[in-house]
Amino acid sequence: MGEFSLMHWLIVLLVVMLVFGGSKLRTAGEDLGAAVRGFKRGMRGDDAPRHGDEPGA
Repeated sequence: MGEFSLMHWLIVLLVVMLVFGGSKLRTAGEDLGAAVRGFKRGMRGDDAPRHGDEPGA
């Protein structure tokens, strides 16, 4: 009862796509990726952004 099958996850994904739309999800994914890159850079101690990590690049 507590487990979700693949079909359940596909339905959830479809509902999320219908509610938020593809462009908002793409933007959220890009923002999440930038946040993760910034966190990793901070953990390594790199202060200067590398080529390709700048927003809009």
